[in-house]
Amino acid sequence: MRIPFSPPYIDESIIDEVTDTLRSGWITTGPKVKALEESIKEYANSQEVLCVNSWTSGAMLMLTWLGVKPGDEVIVPAYTYCATAHAVIHVGGTPVMVDSGDDFNISVEAIRKAITPRTKAILPVDIGGYPCDYPAIMSLVNDPEIKGMFVAENEVQRMLGRIMVISDSAHSLGAHLPQGGRSDITIFSLHAVKNVTSAEGGAICINLPAPFDNAKVYAELRLNTLNCQTKDAFTKSQAGGWKYDIVGLGMKINLPDVNAAIALAQMRLYPQLLKRRKEVFKAYERGFADCDWMVMPPSESADGVESSYHLLALRIKGITEEQRNAIIAEVSKADIAVNVHYVPLPMLSYFKELGYRMEDYPNAYAHYCVEISLPIYPQLTDEQVAYIVQAVKKAYQVVMG
Repeated sequence: MRIPFSPPYIDESIIDEVTDTLRSGWITTGPKVKALEESIKEYANSQEVLCVNSWTSGAMLMLTWLGVKPGDEVIVPAYTYCATAHAVIHVGGTPVMVDSGDDFNISVEAIRKAITPRTKAILPVDIGGYPCDYPAIMSLVNDPEIKGMFVAENEVQRMLGRIMVISDSAHSLGAHLPQGGRSDITIFSLHAVKNVTSAEGGAICINLPAPFDNAKVYAELRLNTLNCQTKDAFTKSQAGGWKYDIVGLGMKINLPDVNAAIALAQMRLYPQLLKRRKEVFKAYERGFADCDWMVMPPSESADGVESSYHLLALRIKGITEEQRNAIIAEVSKADIAVNVHYVPLPMLSYFKELGYRMEDYPNAYAHYCVEISLPIYPQLTDEQVAYIVQAVKKAYQVVMG
């Protein structure tokens, strides 16, 4: 039985939506992108949604709009994918890495200790689709003492009057947040392995507080995704619509309609797909119920937080990194593709060369060295889940005796 790690969900309705786009004669940014933005806006209960060509470009756009420049600091977790920190570096800022809490996600207390007058933003990451403690993070940035440290250097920063919270929600489209748990900006990934995909893409949810006008911010950001051209290609292509202006130094990070069509069709199916993801998670939970050596990832909390069930990040108690690797090798013999999320940033060559040290982030390393990500997606059958569970149990016994 061959089981891949994370294949995209593609059915005939998705193929039909893409075919409709191809037959329309318009394949770059146009009506399908707008329809996808409206679909995500309604689903995520967001003020505005702007679709772009990747999570990374969306984060770079928001940090640039905020005015992050050389000398400015942005707090990120050490336990994340490189894109979180790369986005900060690309715009000239300095990523200030902090350690994790017990649930994989960024430690709020570690954030507090890392804040300085140079801090302009915080980029928490919802590991595996389980949301960070946003009520605590938003309370922190609104704390009078923390606000008093904030140094505003442009009009956007003066209007906000505090550190901006930009949620790296690459994994967590479909997760449930409690009341008061919304960040200023939430960026979803629509990459090929995500719960909803456009092959490559991202969606920026804009929920800025007063006095910001989120509709005006959307229009400004949209302009910036298209080289600050005053007419998009679709409008410009209409009869008599050729004339345009360039009003700033923009980026070219728009999402094409042909990509948006995939995600648009998936969004119509997503409630059922998400339900099946949860069923698969629960099947794993039952399958591993007799294993006191294994810790399931967080999925639901008493205060209403619920995961999007994007990853099944197991932690195996009492093992070393080498033993974890050996367990993965044994599972792979059963033709099951597994993964590790994530190699902490300070362990990667690029970040080592920048001076980050793994010993400064003990929790991140403790999570990494015992973690194995198992397949979790709606196409998995109960029979396949049972096969995976047995393969993991067998691998554990082989390696640990």
